[in-house]
Amino acid sequence: MKVAYISGAYRNKSVNGIYENIQRARAVALKYWGKGYAVICPHLNTAFFDGTCHDETWINGDLEFVRRSDTIVMMQGWENSEGAHRELAEAQMHDKEIIFE
Repeated sequence: MKVAYISGAYRNKSVNGIYENIQRARAVALKYWGKGYAVICPHLNTAFFDGTCHDETWINGDLEFVRRSDTIVMMQGWENSEGAHRELAEAQMHDKEIIFE
């Protein structure tokens, strides 16, 4: 079974905006589980952990997940996320399959 990593915006100016980003990522994760992938969805993995560790802790962990995945799925609007840009660059550096939603 291939492993897919879901990449897209998490942060937002409001808690409600973060919640909406998590829900969008959840929908994409469910879609790829349905396609037969094992899915890593960082939005759900660390939902509302904000402020408990330095932001670099989260992105470094996410980049490790990207390295261990077969595929990265770039959600719509990923372009607006600094973290998603870094995840995409990591995927490209390691020749991962890249899917743009």
